[in-house]
Amino acid sequence: MDLMTILLLAVFAFFIFTMFRRNKKAQQQQREMQSQFAPGVEVMTSFGLYGRIVSIDDAENKVVLELSPGTEATVHRQAVTKVVEPTAPAEDSATEAGLGTGDIPSEAGSAPSSGISLGKDASPAPQEQLNETPEETLRRLNDEGKNAH
Repeated sequence: MDLMTILLLAVFAFFIFTMFRRNKKAQQQQREMQSQFAPGVEVMTSFGLYGRIVSIDDAENKVVLELSPGTEATVHRQAVTKVVEPTAPAEDSATEAGLGTGDIPSEAGSAPSSGISLGKDASPAPQEQLNETPEETLRRLNDEGKNAH
C-alpha cells in the first residue's frame, strides 16, 4: 500500500469515529431529557407545539400533552424535544431596567425611524388592552381590519 491510500483510510476512519461519537452524545442527551418527563412538566415538541405533560405511556411510547385547558393531544415520545424552563415575566425585565409598567423607552420628541404611520392611533393603550374581555378584543380587531381597507 502506498502512503496516499493509508492516509485516505485514516481520514475515513476518523470521520466514522466522530460520527458515531456525535450520535452517542445526542442519544445520551435525549435520554437525560426524557428522564425529566413527568406529569406537569412544560415541554415543546419537534414541530413547535407547547404543552404540559398529562400522562406518559412507556409501553407504546406515547405522551399526552395538555395544549390548553380541556385540549389534549397525544404525540410520540420522541416528538417531545425540549423541556421548557419557566422564564421571568416581561414585566420583571422592564422594572429591572428602571422602567415602570407604563413607560416606553423612547427619545423625547423623536419620530418613528421609518417615518411610516400604520394608522393605529385610535387603538387603546396597551394597559387598556390587558383589561379587555375576549369579546371586546374580537370586536376591536374586527374594527381595525375594516378601517384598514
